Amino acid sequence: MHLRLGSYHAVVASSAATARLVLKTHDLAFSDRPPTTAGEVASYGYLGIVHTPYGAYWRMARKLCATELFSPRRVDSFRRVRAQEMRALVRGVFRQCAAGDGGGAAVVAVREHVAGATLRNILRMAVGEKWSGCYGSADGEAFRRTLDEAFAVTGAVSNVGEWIPWLGWLDLQGFVRRMKKLSQLHDRFYEQILDEHEERRRRRAGAAGDGEFVVSDLVDVLLELAEKGRSESSSEAKLTRDGVKAIIQDIIAGGTESSAVTIEWAMSELLRHPDAMAAATDELDRVVGRDRWATERDLPELPYIDAVAKETMRLHPVGPLLVPHHAREDTTVVVAGEGYVVPTGARVMVNVWAIGRDPASWPDEPGEFRPERFLSGGAAAGVDVGGAHFELLPFGAGRRMCPAQGLAMKVVAAGVASLVQGFAWRLPEGMKPEDVSMEEHFGLSTRRKVPLVAVAEPRLPAHLYTAIDD
Repeated sequence: MHLRLGSYHAVVASSAATARLVLKTHDLAFSDRPPTTAGEVASYGYLGIVHTPYGAYWRMARKLCATELFSPRRVDSFRRVRAQEMRALVRGVFRQCAAGDGGGAAVVAVREHVAGATLRNILRMAVGEKWSGCYGSADGEAFRRTLDEAFAVTGAVSNVGEWIPWLGWLDLQGFVRRMKKLSQLHDRFYEQILDEHEERRRRRAGAAGDGEFVVSDLVDVLLELAEKGRSESSSEAKLTRDGVKAIIQDIIAGGTESSAVTIEWAMSELLRHPDAMAAATDELDRVVGRDRWATERDLPELPYIDAVAKETMRLHPVGPLLVPHHAREDTTVVVAGEGYVVPTGARVMVNVWAIGRDPASWPDEPGEFRPERFLSGGAAAGVDVGGAHFELLPFGAGRRMCPAQGLAMKVVAAGVASLVQGFAWRLPEGMKPEDVSMEEHFGLSTRRKVPLVAVAEPRLPAHLYTAIDD
């Protein structure tokens, strides 16, 4: 599909076949990013990952993500943090149930609990305990509030100046002004975070005697890599202090909203489909039992929970369109035997919402929530989210694929498993499954327009909810 959006040509891929052409066949030609206010202002002049143009710096940053920040070893090193936040999630719901007057059950706003857990999780991994707000730190709480405001600004406004450049200087919506104000506030926090990490790094190195330093979070990793880069004169691109801040900003923005939104959609679908909820509950009881919590180590033995996560991402991708690509050169794309020229500078977008509901890729009731399609013997058995199957692209594919895909899948699957295992869920009195609104709100992410509210009742021994996880 070809559109004219403002001053730019825009090409939209809305099928698995055309997505393959964009993200694989012509991946390099479309691997650039268009200029954006978020990239220029919030990412310190395109020093992050998401909005950075293709080139030496982006290749360096991407390599750091693949080999250091989101490698299996690094992701596993934060497994305890994720386990603690999953327990905190169910403990929060349990306390609300215990405090209510519903005989142990309570009406729960699911988003509030899930969003808090996912934000704490990514902040603890990225910047450390203090800045997650876990321990009532005033700095941590203030930092979290500015993040919430940033999500609201970037999600609520599409900057007209990015599509009609000659109007950009007017800043008609006040978008640039608001972004600059928030970015200045964030920068003060990030400077304080980096200063504290560098001071701790010096103290620990001195105490060790041999200069050894134990990494605590991703800021530590990036500061160490930046220091190594400064000593390597042959490096094609350098990681600077601003680069550290920009990458951390992208990690926090990408790792908070997406997981929370997906878990809320998954619980919405399970409540609308009692048979699917029963199947997920039965699998957890059979594989894990009721005398301990499911952990990430159990996930490979929970194919139905995995199928619920995939089916949710198919029907409710966090972003209906992948982050726009930018044509680096005139490129001829052949579709159904005909060649179409995509001009240099065109915006190239992939409509993952449409692809996930395309009957050509999903012939078996594409609009229905059916996790079993992903199970052995199902029509989509073997289809994964790793970028090799173009009918399911919640994380994209190719050079620009989300580098944290593995981490995100763990968080979503563990979150759904914890909520389903820990509670018997039902809709509020008088509400039927078909009454649950599934209307979407489009912004920074595609969240539910009406937050999910449901009745939760604990179904495991009480001590499991209050025990401190190892």
